[in-house]
Amino acid sequence: MFGLFKKTSELEKLQKQYEKLMADWHKLSTTNRAESDKKYAEAQKVLERIEAIQN
Repeated sequence: MFGLFKKTSELEKLQKQYEKLMADWHKLSTTNRAESDKKYAEAQKVLERIEAIQN
């Protein structure tokens, strides 16, 4: 109940976005290699932002 109004931090948002991109990358890796590579590159950019925030 107390978590209802808790705002998510930028780090949490980026982590969720990274997880979604990696899941999409995994799905596409068996069907569409070009799209899979795009998702992976996008996920790496998000990971770099996560690492920058953590340091």
